[in-house]
Amino acid sequence: MSEPLVIVGNGMAAMRLVEELSKRALGRYSVAVVGEEPHLAYNRVLLSSVLARETSRSEIELKPAQWWRDRGVTLLYGHTATAIDPAIRRLRLANGATLPFTQLVLATGSRPIRLNVPGMDLPGVMTFRDLGDVATIEAAAVGAKAVVIGGGLLGLEAAYGLAKAGAQVSVIHLMDRLMERQLDARASALLKDAVEARGITVYLSAETAGICGDKRAQAVELKDGRVIAADLVVVAAGIKPNVDLARTADLDIGRGIVVDDHLQTSKAGIHAIGECAEHRGISYGLVEPAYEQARTLAMQLAGEGGSYCGSVLATNLKVSGVNVFSAGDFMGVPGTEQIELSDAGLGAYKKLVIADGRLVGAVLFGDTVDGLWYLELIRSAASIETVRDDLMFGRAMAERSAPKKLAA
Repeated sequence: MSEPLVIVGNGMAAMRLVEELSKRALGRYSVAVVGEEPHLAYNRVLLSSVLARETSRSEIELKPAQWWRDRGVTLLYGHTATAIDPAIRRLRLANGATLPFTQLVLATGSRPIRLNVPGMDLPGVMTFRDLGDVATIEAAAVGAKAVVIGGGLLGLEAAYGLAKAGAQVSVIHLMDRLMERQLDARASALLKDAVEARGITVYLSAETAGICGDKRAQAVELKDGRVIAADLVVVAAGIKPNVDLARTADLDIGRGIVVDDHLQTSKAGIHAIGECAEHRGISYGLVEPAYEQARTLAMQLAGEGGSYCGSVLATNLKVSGVNVFSAGDFMGVPGTEQIELSDAGLGAYKKLVIADGRLVGAVLFGDTVDGLWYLELIRSAASIETVRDDLMFGRAMAERSAPKKLAA
């Protein structure tokens, strides 16, 4: 008889876990997926494209309903899990139903951070995290004066989508450069120029003091006294792991749900992957680590062993219509060598960081075609000495100079 395996969360991590399990342990588990959103799993990375009307909602769906049925998965989306009882191995839902499990996987993702400033609860202040947010923002965007709080990846994606949807957009960012976690100062400055060229106003080193308005949002006030008019305020100031359900089972929680190298929590048979998980003190907010965790957990559940030892962080996305990529130690610590190439005419910039004859970090702006190759070199820690002279010019040039050694 199949073991009941319940996955809480119907997002990208959950989908990849089911996909990996179907390759390794088809029939061993009776899988149920519980999702809070009333949708099939979809690609959150493309939410700004939906807002900008460049992509339809159906196009960001990861797998059709038939795909889940073909794998024998019971889908319970539009349902909220409210409590875990580890003693009797049951998951309680908001409608009063309970689901038995022998293995439970928490893939509950993250929640948007709402700033602790006056006016956050006013109508017209919203977050940008799911399809529900997109629908709300779409309804208010056309002709609106929109302010996005946060100049990180999510904030810039929201700003781009809003601008394409017909809003007059300003971005407020606390730090002195955009996307400071993913880009160096040079790439960030280029990104700011590109964003402003799209009609978006950027305020750096700008701290939000509060949202002004009587019955709804009318402006954003900064700590330095400046006031920016706004009919619509989108808060994209970061995310935090969604650990609410984990607390009901008294699991160990740091910033996220603490897991070991087997993705197991502090209680046997309960696992966590994706943005809700904290591994070796790190909670990853990117898709690729979630996929790597899903692969490792599927191996564990299939009895194949395997360990998750952490991920090399990488960003490879189109932000506000501009391709950007970063991976590894792209800032460069003392003792590393940094090589830069800039082409103002093409709007391209590249920086590679080398240490001990190996590529350890990279930043690409504009032309990111070789990003995944650089990521392979960083992850493998392979020597780049044979292609060092051509490394900056990309894979095609490097392979022409040393094809046999690269292939090996």
